[in-house]
Amino acid sequence: MQSKLFDEADPDYCIRHELEDAALVEYPHALTGAVSAKYLQLMIGTLPWRQDTLRIAGKSIPVPRLQCWMGEKHAHYTYSGIQLMPIPWDATVLAIKHRVEILSGEQFNSVLLNYYRDGRDSVDWHADDEKELGPHPIIAAVSLGAERLFELKKKSPPGSGKYQISLTSGSLLVMGNSFQNRWLHRVPKVKNLELPRISLTFRQILTDIPPSLG
Repeated sequence: MQSKLFDEADPDYCIRHELEDAALVEYPHALTGAVSAKYLQLMIGTLPWRQDTLRIAGKSIPVPRLQCWMGEKHAHYTYSGIQLMPIPWDATVLAIKHRVEILSGEQFNSVLLNYYRDGRDSVDWHADDEKELGPHPIIAAVSLGAERLFELKKKSPPGSGKYQISLTSGSLLVMGNSFQNRWLHRVPKVKNLELPRISLTFRQILTDIPPSLG
């Protein structure tokens, strides 16, 4: 499932996960341990975290994690009925963005930060395929803090492919062309985990959405 391109001690070392129909590249050491720990504490203490709610079967259900949407002024984003207006870039997040863009070779104008306070926080099965992201979105996810499982399964046919990756602190996962179109992913709950984690999922929001995507 994996092939090594660089020595594991190299921060540019990557693993190409062989999903056959989608690109998924992992950089386990994109950020050092010391830098990751520093950034985690800075963001927990300084970012304006919010807890949104979802309407399910007529009931308001709190999203099981805290969130922060950040980016360029035009980068408005909506998912599951939640409308997000960007706050200005934070200096720490910009430093991470710069590193991500060097490794991935992509440009991003926004980021969704998810704060998992402990193992009770999670995100359910979904794909980041909203119209604002275009027909073939590329999303780069950085993990800080507690190691969590990132589970994958194919959209169609159901049950035809399942994988999981253990995302460590300081790692970068680049979900490439066609991944969001063909795969679902989640971060499940973990019993007895008391440590926090923050994920930063960098995205490129389209300013002009063609009518066929609206």
